[in-house]
Amino acid sequence: MRQERNNIFEGIDWLLIVLYILLVGFGWMNIYASSSTEHTREFFDFSTKYGKQFIFISLSVPLIIGILFFNSKFYERFSGVLYVLSLILLAGIFVFGKKINGATSWYNFGGIGLQPSEFSKAFTALALAKLISDRKYNLNLIKNQLKAFVIIFLPAFLIALQPDMGSVLIYFAFFFVLHREGLSLNYLLLGALSVILFILTIYFGANWVLLSCLIIISSGIAYGLYKDKRFFRFNAIKIISLYLFTTGFIFGIGYAYENVLEPHQKDRFDILLGKTTDLKNKGYNTYQSELTISSGGFLGKGFLQGDRTQGKFVPEQETDYIYSTVGEEWGFLGSSLVIILFMLLLYRIIYLAEIQTNKFGRIYGYGIASIIFFHIIVNIGMVIGLLPTIGIPLPFFSYGGSSLWGFTVLLFIFIRLDAHKKYDF
Repeated sequence: MRQERNNIFEGIDWLLIVLYILLVGFGWMNIYASSSTEHTREFFDFSTKYGKQFIFISLSVPLIIGILFFNSKFYERFSGVLYVLSLILLAGIFVFGKKINGATSWYNFGGIGLQPSEFSKAFTALALAKLISDRKYNLNLIKNQLKAFVIIFLPAFLIALQPDMGSVLIYFAFFFVLHREGLSLNYLLLGALSVILFILTIYFGANWVLLSCLIIISSGIAYGLYKDKRFFRFNAIKIISLYLFTTGFIFGIGYAYENVLEPHQKDRFDILLGKTTDLKNKGYNTYQSELTISSGGFLGKGFLQGDRTQGKFVPEQETDYIYSTVGEEWGFLGSSLVIILFMLLLYRIIYLAEIQTNKFGRIYGYGIASIIFFHIIVNIGMVIGLLPTIGIPLPFFSYGGSSLWGFTVLLFIFIRLDAHKKYDF
């Protein structure tokens, strides 16, 4: 193995850098369009959101240099330390944090907010990569699977207490990483089935869904007994466990929906599933977002020419609903271009992950690809009305220093790891 040289830019993948610059730059243009008006377009007005975002982008440069400065082995060697530090920051939020919009998710430093959950994703990905890349680690063993689950869900649990359920959902993206490294597909199928049961329980009620499930399970058992009379004898414990798990899970969903979710969260699910219609209050944001996107047509209305964006029809459009600005001013063509840029970014990350000479780098690469992919799908699905509003930003696009810096850390640690592969002989 050769030693890495002192030039921090040697060996880095410039295509990822270019894609990063294009996404951040185009994102800032849309933040400028959505947060400015005809009377407030002074470029160096740092009191505005587009002005603050420009500062966040500028500060990303020394952050990137700092990430690249460290030897790539640093991130593997100290992944556990960084992970524990992220847990401490997540726990400290309950003592020193500031409550914003009903969630205690932010530290406040002289008027600048910092959200630790945006950084914990990168450090969780590092810790998971360190665990699985160990030569003695066998993902097929239940005890080792539990270790991985603890690493994934411990920060998710602390984030859930804030509460910030949108950020919690992101941690399920790590199951794609585990599947890539050998975890049974049954876990993903179980997750998909859980989502289906969740939706059906909310829409039809726990009693009807449970009755239907019990009929389906009983029919399967009857068919098994018809084919082989010894079927129940060898599967009795599994069958009883299936009955108990199904009953507990469905009633658990019903209880959580009625007693755990906040009223505004229940409203979002009700509107999405068509149980209720409220285009003026509860469903106003999504409805206006859909209208704003559709008004752009194929080519869009042009930069700073979106009348709905300039009219502030979509509340907080520069954050979670930034994609609606793209739809109105740049049209279907511009919206498609953004998705293409994201897909190129993901493809490049996965491609580089597959050619890593270090297993740690490959696993981390799949980790960040899964996180970014999950963010894109959920955010855009939310903006176009296919998913409920759960407050997940669009990577490199949405306004906010924590979001931008979190994704910057996530991506450039991988770029640093990838640059190291040429020295692994």
